[in-house]
Amino acid sequence: MKSSRADPLAWTATAGALAGFAVCLAGWLAGGGSVDVAWAPTLDLRLDLAFDGLGALYALLATGIGTAVFAYGSAYLPLHLAHGERPATEARRFWPWMTLFMLSMIGLACARDLVLLFVFFDLTAVASYFLIGFDRDRREARGAALMALLVTGVSAVALLLGAVLLYAEYGTFSLPQLFDRAQAGTTTTVACALIAVAALAKSAQVPLHFWLPRAMAAPTPVSAYLHSAAMVAAGVLVLGRVHPLLALDAVLLDGLLVIGLASIVIGGLLALAQDELKQILAHSTISQYGYVVTLYGIGGAAGAGAAALYVITHAIAKSALFMTAGAVTEATGEARLSHLGGLARTMPVLAVASGVAAATLAALPLTLGFFKDELFFAAARERGWLVAVMAVVAAALTFAYIARFWFGLFTGPRRTAAGAIPSLLVAPVVVLAAIALVGGFVVSPFTELANDAATVTYGAPVDLHPAYHVDARAENLMALAAWALGAAFVLVPRARAALVGAVARVGDRVGPRRVYGTSLRALNRCSDRLHDAEVRDLRNSIAAVLVPTGVLVALGLVFTPTENSFIVGPVAAGDLPIIVLLVLCVAAAFTAVRDPGRLRPVLALSVLGFALAAVYAVSGAPDVALVAVLVETIFTLVFVGVFSRLPQPRRDRPPRRRRRAVVGGVVAGATSFVVIWATLSRTSQTTGDAAEHVKRAKDAHGGDVVTVILADFRGLDTMVEITVLAVAIVGVASLLRAGRSW
Repeated sequence: MKSSRADPLAWTATAGALAGFAVCLAGWLAGGGSVDVAWAPTLDLRLDLAFDGLGALYALLATGIGTAVFAYGSAYLPLHLAHGERPATEARRFWPWMTLFMLSMIGLACARDLVLLFVFFDLTAVASYFLIGFDRDRREARGAALMALLVTGVSAVALLLGAVLLYAEYGTFSLPQLFDRAQAGTTTTVACALIAVAALAKSAQVPLHFWLPRAMAAPTPVSAYLHSAAMVAAGVLVLGRVHPLLALDAVLLDGLLVIGLASIVIGGLLALAQDELKQILAHSTISQYGYVVTLYGIGGAAGAGAAALYVITHAIAKSALFMTAGAVTEATGEARLSHLGGLARTMPVLAVASGVAAATLAALPLTLGFFKDELFFAAARERGWLVAVMAVVAAALTFAYIARFWFGLFTGPRRTAAGAIPSLLVAPVVVLAAIALVGGFVVSPFTELANDAATVTYGAPVDLHPAYHVDARAENLMALAAWALGAAFVLVPRARAALVGAVARVGDRVGPRRVYGTSLRALNRCSDRLHDAEVRDLRNSIAAVLVPTGVLVALGLVFTPTENSFIVGPVAAGDLPIIVLLVLCVAAAFTAVRDPGRLRPVLALSVLGFALAAVYAVSGAPDVALVAVLVETIFTLVFVGVFSRLPQPRRDRPPRRRRRAVVGGVVAGATSFVVIWATLSRTSQTTGDAAEHVKRAKDAHGGDVVTVILADFRGLDTMVEITVLAVAIVGVASLLRAGRSW
């Protein structure tokens, strides 16, 4: 066996994960707990974290599977870096992100506030971006990381939109309160659909599944963790957490059922078509999480309980199989199934351990996986014969691609020699296989954890008791049919190849991955054109900011209720001085815009500034007016000095550009008017110290609070004024010495 000394950072991360698992296990056995403190009270945001059954399940997976994967990675990563001739210090970029992902997953598991859920949801996307793109020198890894971030990160906005809709309707982001207040209706359905879209994208469900196979460009520990017990599990975790809201509309559950079944079939068929080891497992992950989505679509106590046990079983088995793929590739230097075989003779321990993991995923007896399919079949039967038939087909596909994977690696003629590998590349697989095997005989601890999690999802107590039954009940007959059909898939390679080949060709031509690529290229072309137009000159650069801002403000105004929001008050005699000054401002602004010269626009701008200073003085803020006069003086001098050095402007601007300038000016001006009017038409609700300051402004013998504050800080204010005057004097003296005439 080769030995490799692991980075101390790797062992620290592993020890942290193990300690986290111990704490989570102790917390679950103690009955859990919760924390609910104000995060941002004015926005009604709270740090509401509950270590309930659902939180315990996913936290235990994140830390337990994390411990095994981290230990595996401590041996794998040095070899991975050595193969790429990269320094071992690059591991320092790896372990912090893995640890952050584990912590984010724990936070996501326990969050019961929708905004907090969104924060942790996005943190997993950010961490996964850096982990998938760890081999940043490879273009494939960079593209895969960007794709995963775009699909899972952008779709996460749908979760936030759904949360805002629910808050607008029910006045809370708290899930327990929403469960009490929410009722079936259009708003609730739309909000829950948006949340479901974000969750399905994260769990790589059809049609947003295409990012997951590309993510296999990541190192094997990343694939083993993120795509078995962490990132992809985050999507179904959200579905489990908000399921009482989804259950308010049967259409949403039917949608989950259809998407889940489609993901099972498409992912399973594509897994049968793959040759690269991690690609087989990646497509099988799409299919396996389709099981969970299907069960949430079925709903009820049976669906919730089966989904929870399925998540546990899948995480244990799939992480072991991913680590098996990495160990085989490290031992042989080969990652394609067609170039491998007969490895059981040289890697017997790995063959047996991965065989148990494969049997667990294929739901064979004497493994924990048998019970997951027993519950799956029972829940499917409750929904009707069509779903029951699809459940048999789903289990048959799982049996087929897992059998093809394991038998292709460890049986038949040996095509590639296998070298020695560190024992830590095998030991975690053995540990996980042992857990799966123990679960085949003592299932009660796993069932108890699944029942606790399902109780949160279902919103009522769930009590499932899977067990072996040697009889002709429907679940046993469905299992036998699935194994027979799966064996037929394996033993008839030509028919299988024709079917999966047809599916793959259709996906390549019209599938979502092609749509993603086409859309990304179109966006790049559009971005290039907009950039070229924006940087053409200063006028276009300004318009590129003002015009979109105006359009967005206009859309907000159209779609926001504005009744009694904008007030036109009466004009009193005392307002006449301010009106005159504002008219002067308008005239100066038109002069500055329309006059093609230089001196007159500068003087017009200065008139505009001095007129506004006069408005401040009339409004009872003489200190503000003085500062405005000083600032306007220095600005005028600066403008005069700069414009005197500039070449003469062009005056032959085409009519088309003039029209565009007019449109941009109108949009920007109208937007500014609406924003200012909206701001000033309704007095803001001041609270705290600000309200007290406003209340006591008259007691300090000031016309307004600004004047009083400036007077209180008179020393600092005077220093600033002296500085401004000094700068103005220096500017004037410089111009006089230059002797320029205007």
